[in-house]
Amino acid sequence: MRIAQVAPPWIPVPPYTYGGTELVVSWLCEELTRRGHKVTLFATGDSKTSARLVPVWPRSLWRAHLTTPHAVFSLMYSKLLEMQDEFDIIHDHCEWYTCSYSKFLKPPIVTTFHHPLTEETTILYKNFPNINYVAISKSQKKSAPGINIVKTIYHGLPIEKYQFNPRPQNYLLWLSKITPQKGIAEAIEIAKRSGENLIISGNILPEYGDYFDYRIRPLIDGKQIQFVGAADFEKKVELFKNAKAFLYPIRRPEPFGLVVIESMACGTPVIAYKEGAMPELIKDGQTGFLVDSVKEAVMALKKVKRISRITCREYIEKNFKLKQMVNHYERLYKKILKHKK
Repeated sequence: MRIAQVAPPWIPVPPYTYGGTELVVSWLCEELTRRGHKVTLFATGDSKTSARLVPVWPRSLWRAHLTTPHAVFSLMYSKLLEMQDEFDIIHDHCEWYTCSYSKFLKPPIVTTFHHPLTEETTILYKNFPNINYVAISKSQKKSAPGINIVKTIYHGLPIEKYQFNPRPQNYLLWLSKITPQKGIAEAIEIAKRSGENLIISGNILPEYGDYFDYRIRPLIDGKQIQFVGAADFEKKVELFKNAKAFLYPIRRPEPFGLVVIESMACGTPVIAYKEGAMPELIKDGQTGFLVDSVKEAVMALKKVKRISRITCREYIEKNFKLKQMVNHYERLYKKILKHKK
């Protein structure tokens, strides 16, 4: 198949540090290309891929610091419209940006939802039933009835890139984009109440600079609570595999949570709040613990040694492999193209 993959130009594909969506897009492009499909990736010029790259801007928008970055999206869709006859199907990862352009694109469009579905985006997507939407969890699909969601497809990992470690070091880990909703303050409180060491890793976006400086930084003592900055892929895997547990006390309807399965792939159990897709990813009492509060998380930490790290790894190998994810997308593309004929 001739497949266009359209990535948000905010972050390169794959990301240098943070970027769950861009990491999934990269893996999808690599595996589809390996299978012999003609894949074209619309992304920024600092991206790296085995597919054909159509650079929509020289540098990713978060690094370019443009005055009007959204203008780049119009440039990207202009290129996509010019080249659309070269594709059998378009797989979009930009979500709401793509909807209005979909009326002018002739190939069928698959859009994967990578973000929580809000009231306003739900209204938008209902107005574009011509797009084949994919949810990344049952929780996400359930949150917005009435949208043309044709399939639920979980993310998958290239397991071989995640090193398993049966003997962790003595620290907890929190790793994500630094925002209040991702539960970083709660993770620090859990660590302090339990007397455990905590390593924090993540990107600080400009809009959350004050939150980090005035709410989080005063809680970091450099001893019990350490901040190690943003992590590239190798550093991230190192942090995951050596942690005794991964804390994810998230306070939003998380549509998936790639870091959760990345942690378990390294053998590290996860303690997370019962939000969004967490009950779909974590087997409570077997690969981690689902809790409702800081107090419950502290209690769960006392039982974390009962969790078998090899069980965590095997669970991911069975349920969240990259090839499984790509198989589902490949079948979906073929089904859509068959119905088009």
